This record gives sequence, structure tokens and C-alpha cells, in this order.
Amino acid sequence: MITSILLIISWIYILIGIFGIFKFKNLFYRILSSAIIDTVASLTILISLMFYIKDISFILKIILLILFILITNPISNHVIVRSSFLSGITIKKGDNDGNTR
Repeated sequence: MITSILLIISWIYILIGIFGIFKFKNLFYRILSSAIIDTVASLTILISLMFYIKDISFILKIILLILFILITNPISNHVIVRSSFLSGITIKKGDNDGNTR
């Protein structure tokens, strides 16, 4: 039961992230939406797997994978945003269209 609820919640996060990717016109907002899909949805799927599988060695591997995701996803999203900012993609004041200067 808990596994099904967590999987439904992960699908809700995925749908919200996809909606955000298509709704926002700015590159930085789109990257934020993809980070939601990346981090939160994958974490809820892995947590639901922890409730489904009862083998302790498999649960420890999932915990290590969760820690790896929590460490690497924010860093990788930061690197993507920083490289796009350094390459010249900026936000003008009052501009939400994603135009560059």
C-alpha cells in the first residue's frame, strides 16, 4: 500500500516537472523543473522500492544510491546553470521569455 502511494506521488512530481519544462520559457526555470524530476521523483521511487523489498542488503544498496543522488544532483544542476550563465545566457529585468542579451 505504501509502495503504491509513493509511486503515485513520484508520478505527480514527474508530471509537475514536465508541465514546468513546457510552461516556462526561461532556461533557468526549465532546469529547475528538470531538477525536480531528477531528484525528488527518483528519491520517492527508490524509497518505495525500499518498502517493497525486504532484503536488508538490497535496502542498504538503495540507501547508498539515495545518498549518491542527494550529493550529485544539486551539484550537476549547479554546474549546468553556471555554464549556461557563463556562456552568455542571462535574464533581463522584467523578461521571462528567456532571451539573451
